Amino acid sequence: MIILVCNVGSTSLKFKLYDMPEARLLAVSGAERVGSDHDAIFRYERCADGGKVSFDKVDMPTYESGIRMFLDYLCSEQYGVIKDVKEIERVGYKATLSKGHFGIHELDEEVLQGMEDWISLAPLHNRAYLSAIEVMRTFLPEARFIGCFETAFHQTIPLERKIFGVPYEWYENYGVQRLGYHGASHGYIADVLNERGKEYAAISCHLGGSCSVCAIENGKSVDTSFGMSLESGLIHANRVGDMDTSMRYFLKDEGMSDEEILAGLQKKGGLLGISGVSNDLRYVLEAAQKGNARAQLAVDVFVTGIVHYIGSFAMDLGRLDYLVFTAGIGEHSDYIREKVCEKLGLLGVKLDPAKNADSEEEISAADSRVKVLVIPTNEELGIARRTYEYR
Repeated sequence: MIILVCNVGSTSLKFKLYDMPEARLLAVSGAERVGSDHDAIFRYERCADGGKVSFDKVDMPTYESGIRMFLDYLCSEQYGVIKDVKEIERVGYKATLSKGHFGIHELDEEVLQGMEDWISLAPLHNRAYLSAIEVMRTFLPEARFIGCFETAFHQTIPLERKIFGVPYEWYENYGVQRLGYHGASHGYIADVLNERGKEYAAISCHLGGSCSVCAIENGKSVDTSFGMSLESGLIHANRVGDMDTSMRYFLKDEGMSDEEILAGLQKKGGLLGISGVSNDLRYVLEAAQKGNARAQLAVDVFVTGIVHYIGSFAMDLGRLDYLVFTAGIGEHSDYIREKVCEKLGLLGVKLDPAKNADSEEEISAADSRVKVLVIPTNEELGIARRTYEYR
C-alpha cells in the first residue's frame, strides 16, 4: 500500500512517501517559507538512488503551489517513484487535536469540524492542517485521509494524572484535561523500546523548538508534561510553558492588551523571552559561553524544567530503565544532555562523556543504573504505521 505522510506547519510542508507494510521509504520532500513570493525553499529526493532536486528563492504563495510541485515530482519521468497520484491509497497527517477525537481517525466532516471547534487551543497548527487537507483532497479525491492526532498516544494516561483541579463539570462538559502532544514522536520511541523488551519504565525527552517529557510504561504513555494546550509544560523556543493562570489578568490590569499578552506567551516567550538572544538554543548557548547572563539563565531554566519532570515521572513509574533524548536538541546537544543527567545522580544516571560527545545511541556509563539513549525520532514512520493499521 502506498501511503503519503504529511507534516504541515504554518509556513512549511514535509512529505514522505512509503510502501507499506514494508516501510520502504520511496521519496522525501519539503518546502519552507510557504506563502512567500521569490523566497520559498523546495527539496525533493528519490530514495532508491538519491536523485535530488533543490530550489531556493522560488514562488510558493500557497499550500496548493507547494503540494502541486511535490506531486508533480512524484510522478515525473526523471525523478518520479509512481506513475500516477491515484496509486496513493492513504494520506496520513501528523494532526494536532480535534474536539472529541483523540486517537487515529479518518478525516471526515465530523473530525474536521472538531479541529475547527478546538482551533483556539492550537490556532497555528489546526489552521494550517485544515487548509492543507482541503487542498490535498482536490489532488487526491480517491485516497483515504487519516488523522494521527498528537493526543492519540496519551489516551492511556490515568485520569488522576490527566484531570486538573477545576470543577469536574468542566471536564465533563468541555473536555478540560491534560491532552498531551508530540504523540507521534513519543510513540515512535515506544516502538523502538518495545523491540528491546515488552516490560520497562522509560522517560522520553522530546527537545526541539517545541519540548515535552513523557513517561512510558510497557509501551504506553502514563504521563506527559504538556497540558491541554501547546503553551504548557517545559519552556519552548518561543512559548512560555507552565505559568500562573492569574498572570494574564495581572498583566491586563498593568495596562497590557490581550494581543500583547498572547504575543508574549506564544511568540516572544520561552528561550527567546528569557535570553533576549534567540529562540534557537544553539545561539543561546553561544551567548551564554561568552558571558551573557540572560542567555545562561535561559539555559538553566530549560535544564531545570526537564529535570523536574524527569524526577516527578520517575517517582510515579517506581523505577527507571531508560532515559531517552530525541528531536533536534535532544539528538544533537551533548551539553544539554550532560547538564540534565548530572542532576539525576539520585536515580543512578551516569553518562559516558566520550559517548555523549559523539551522540552514540547508548551514552550511559557501564555502571549507570539507567540506560541513557539518543534515539533520532521518526514521527513520519510512526504515522505511516498507524495509517496503514487503521481499519
